[in-house]
Amino acid sequence: MRKYMFHFAFFILLIWLWHRASLSMSELVLPSPLVVGSVFVDGWTSGYFWPHVSRTLREIVYGLSIGTVFGLGLGIMMGESRMMRQFLQPYIIMSQAVPKLALAPLFILWFGFGMTSKVVITALVCFFPILENTLRAMHQVKREQIELFKMMQASRFQILMRLKIPNGIPHIMSGFRVSVILAVVGAVVGEFIGANEGLGALIIASQGTMNTPLMFAVLINLTLLGMMLYGLVHMIETYGLRRYLRRE
Repeated sequence: MRKYMFHFAFFILLIWLWHRASLSMSELVLPSPLVVGSVFVDGWTSGYFWPHVSRTLREIVYGLSIGTVFGLGLGIMMGESRMMRQFLQPYIIMSQAVPKLALAPLFILWFGFGMTSKVVITALVCFFPILENTLRAMHQVKREQIELFKMMQASRFQILMRLKIPNGIPHIMSGFRVSVILAVVGAVVGEFIGANEGLGALIIASQGTMNTPLMFAVLINLTLLGMMLYGLVHMIETYGLRRYLRRE
């Protein structure tokens, strides 16, 4: 209880400092918390925010799902095959060295201004953390455990499904938690380059009209969205996967 009280007190302090700083600045530079709060509430009560939040959320979910499937699948295959790992790893690292912001205009040129280009960008951003953590998870199993499974006549597939993946779930979920936050960044970056709907597009529109309170309200929406998704993943990990592993 004391921890939550401390967090609440610190949050109030930050709001107060924000309010004090806004008194000496123009609303164009730093609007007050009351103004931003009013815009935030009006945006939700009028339904103005909902289509943009819905669009960004769909891009995040689709991109995260695709990135997870490919990252997890390729990570398991590379973890099981040394030849595949040695062959593909340099190319994967090279692909991740290119900033996604630089690739965004190309994706929009190839896939158009619709949702597809944003989903592709989000999937690429999410792909590498899941792949890297899955690879690490595949090599965390002790050799003695593998030898024990082999003595029990377990097949390679059984060792993978019954030993390596269950033992590696903490590492895999660690990568998934990182990817959830990066998915928000990826979707917004894609919307920055070209979109007429979504929270990223709304930030660009508010910048063009010099509507700083609206920009702050959109940033609050993005923060809440990221926290909600992170909390959902943490809840799945805590109350779902851990109970499953205990049963195993």
